[in-house]
Amino acid sequence: MPINTTHFKQKLEEELALIEKELKTVAHKNPKTPGDWEVSAPEMGQLGADPMDEASAYEAEEENAGILNELEIRYNELKDALKRIEDGTYGVCTAGGEEIEEERLEANPAATTCMKHLP
Repeated sequence: MPINTTHFKQKLEEELALIEKELKTVAHKNPKTPGDWEVSAPEMGQLGADPMDEASAYEAEEENAGILNELEIRYNELKDALKRIEDGTYGVCTAGGEEIEEERLEANPAATTCMKHLP
């Protein structure tokens, strides 16, 4: 039975919108590299002379970098899945060429492999 790409496209777009919203809380789009995000951090000189403020800012920046990394990975997975829908290759296992189980796509609409070929 063919995969309902309309259904999965909607799921992917909804999750992508949520991820973009979360990304904007810790980062901003890199104007020099399309599709790339950079950690948003306060300007150190604008914080004042208080070393505790500076230390807190550095700590927040490091924490945001970790969050950004995870969100950016998922963002790219979702964008890639939407591209596969456009290309007509969505739902095909990249490891073996068989159809990815619908239950797997429901759990992770950006999945690239079937259950047999899970990493």
